[in-house]
Amino acid sequence: MTSQPAGFRPPPFPLPVRGALGGWRVLESVGVARAALGEASLVAAARRASGLHDFADESFRDPLRRLLASLEDEARLHPLGRMLLRQSLVRALVNRLRLEDLCVRHPAIREQPVEAPVFIVGLQRTGTTLLHRLLTCEPALRPLLSWEALNPAPFPATPGWRRARPGRDPRMRLAETAERGLRYLAPAFFAIHPVEAHAPEEDVLLLDLTFVSPTADATLRVPSYSSWLRDTDQGPAYRYFRRIIQLLLWQRSGRWLGKTPHHLENLDALQGVFPDAKIIQTHRDPARVVASFCSMMAHGRALFSDRVDARELGAQLADRAVRAVTRAMAVRERATPGAFLDVAYANVIADPMKEIRRIYDFVGLSLAPATEASMQRWLAANPQDRRGVHRYRLEDFGLDAAELERRFEPYRSRFGVSRE
Repeated sequence: MTSQPAGFRPPPFPLPVRGALGGWRVLESVGVARAALGEASLVAAARRASGLHDFADESFRDPLRRLLASLEDEARLHPLGRMLLRQSLVRALVNRLRLEDLCVRHPAIREQPVEAPVFIVGLQRTGTTLLHRLLTCEPALRPLLSWEALNPAPFPATPGWRRARPGRDPRMRLAETAERGLRYLAPAFFAIHPVEAHAPEEDVLLLDLTFVSPTADATLRVPSYSSWLRDTDQGPAYRYFRRIIQLLLWQRSGRWLGKTPHHLENLDALQGVFPDAKIIQTHRDPARVVASFCSMMAHGRALFSDRVDARELGAQLADRAVRAVTRAMAVRERATPGAFLDVAYANVIADPMKEIRRIYDFVGLSLAPATEASMQRWLAANPQDRRGVHRYRLEDFGLDAAELERRFEPYRSRFGVSRE
């Protein structure tokens, strides 16, 4: 039985999916139709799908094994969740194989410069997505697009893909299918966080290829893996992350524009790999942030499991948010002057273009009239709550406002974060 406060209920799947899941469970109970999540099965599937064999660096295997063990023992996956995860894990392995193959055939990828990248960091739900979408209007900046995030390594040319429209990357078709599937399974999720095939996406998804990624930590119940992730050195994962960015810049050039809250708790690794990075940190009332993030991840977890423990999730994500800002403050105490710019969520909402001009000064760009007009059009077309109202409460996740206030007081004082 799911343990959760009365105020939270995972949204149900559409009726046909619920019916199919019931039949699927019966088949699984007799050993039929169970998606395999074993290391050997996943690696073999990736090699078959790609036609490639050589991973070169196989250091990914230990994190993968840890993740798989936690998935099997702790994640409480329903059959659809197992299938979706198998597809995701095989896709990550396929992209690793393609990256190595491309680097052999195109050595220039390894030499691709990543100069003065711009990263937007901050706790979840602090305006990072709004700033990211506005900055992608700047032609000089090169964001990650959702269809690239799913498959950063291009597909080899095959007859089957030549039917695509001229100039249309075949990876787009798969991303569009994935978007339609998510809209059908979880339409309410789009009111919380838009996932659109051709829109900018968080570059945290590139870390999924390392299997040292917070995506699993946030969207799945994997406490053993999460504990290991907190204590493991993030440097190797960020070095591989840079390799993927090089691959993407080799495909389409520009100054890299990244965005993810995950970087906040790994600023030391981020700066170690990108020493000339310009980092924009966003700030918002932590009580609002944690409640909103809990709601988003509860909806995300329901895609993989029908046993979402809201209290357990609330405690985990509150700890994670406190850890992120505490680590970030420690790194910033010894940071290079001029590496960071602080942006308040309230200021972004009140006057987004004023904050954009501050950011342009910080990163050393000039805001052209045409780019500003493009940003204004985006703002007009995307008012807050356009996709629906996102409602959430701390008590839905067993969290106490006074306790959160105490834990976040050092962060609030350090950056002058106002209460909402």
